[in-house]
Amino acid sequence: MTIKDFIDTNTFTLVNDGNNHDVELTGCYCCDLLSIAMGHAPQGCVWVTVMNNVNTLAVASLAECGCVVLACGVALDDVFLAKAAEQNITVFKTELPVFEAALKAHELL
Repeated sequence: MTIKDFIDTNTFTLVNDGNNHDVELTGCYCCDLLSIAMGHAPQGCVWVTVMNNVNTLAVASLAECGCVVLACGVALDDVFLAKAAEQNITVFKTELPVFEAALKAHELL
């Protein structure tokens, strides 16, 4: 499944379209500790987390994650959204807890 296909499911609320629609999603990864995610998130993954700061975007970029799903209804500020747009990172949000969001993402893939 590509990011475009993932967007088209309308399962999660799209907050930033990274214009990386052709990227193949490889699986789902859950982690809120950025240093662990940086070394273990697989390339092309759907990364589900509650970490809503610009460092999350830096890790997503370094690990070459396919997209980020912010769970638990965490708030997003303008700095985060501007950085996501600048770095072309596709970001979604959901009210679901991390486990349930990851399960939904996994089922889609």
